[in-house]
Order: sequence, then C-alpha cells, then structure tokens
Amino acid sequence: MTWERKLTSRKKKTTRSHSIIRKLRKEGKITEEFEVMLNNLPLEEVIALKLELANRAAGGYLYGLPIWQTLPDIIRESILKFAATATRSKKEAMRFLGLSEFWYKKLNRKYKIDYYFKEEEKT
Repeated sequence: MTWERKLTSRKKKTTRSHSIIRKLRKEGKITEEFEVMLNNLPLEEVIALKLELANRAAGGYLYGLPIWQTLPDIIRESILKFAATATRSKKEAMRFLGLSEFWYKKLNRKYKIDYYFKEEEKT
C-alpha cells in the first residue's frame, strides 16, 4: 500500500539505542555493583549525597552557587534524558512527558540531549 511506503520512507527519529547506563559503563564511571547500591537509595538521598560529595571536593566552598534556583533545570534535564532512554522515539518521549513538539524541541536544544547521546555513539 502507498501509506506503508510513506511510513518507511520517512526518517525515523528513534531513541531506541539510547542508554545512560550503557554510556556511563563505557566511560568507566559506573559498575554493576554501584548500580545495585544506588538502586537501594531513595532519590532524595542520592541528590543529598551528590551535593555532599561536591561540597567535599570543593573544600567546603559551595557557597554562592545558585543551587536552589538551578534545581528545576537539573531536574528537567534528568527527566529529558530518562525519557530519551525509556521511550522508542522522540514522538513517544513527547507524549510521555506531556509536551508539544515545539516545547520538546526547545528543551532538547537547551539541554543538548541529542548531543549527550551522540557522544555515546562516537565512542
């Protein structure tokens, strides 16, 4: 049928191959044991732990950073990355997040989600 050819001839925007876990494992940043330990912590503890470690690495001088104001951006970026890994296509990710195509593309450009996963494919 003609409509079948149309569907297959279009370039599909897929997110099927995206995986944050695979990307971080390739980069040597996480192991399976780390994933198991991390899975046992609630999200609030993971965020607090990450902030405490960052504060320790900075010698206790995280003062002056606008952490409270940047939280919405940090959370949005994380959720966009998750949606890219949890869905099979960009259209499905838009529906999953309840975003219009315009807003999804705008947020995708702002947080450079495609670029994040393209780096994974290059390595």
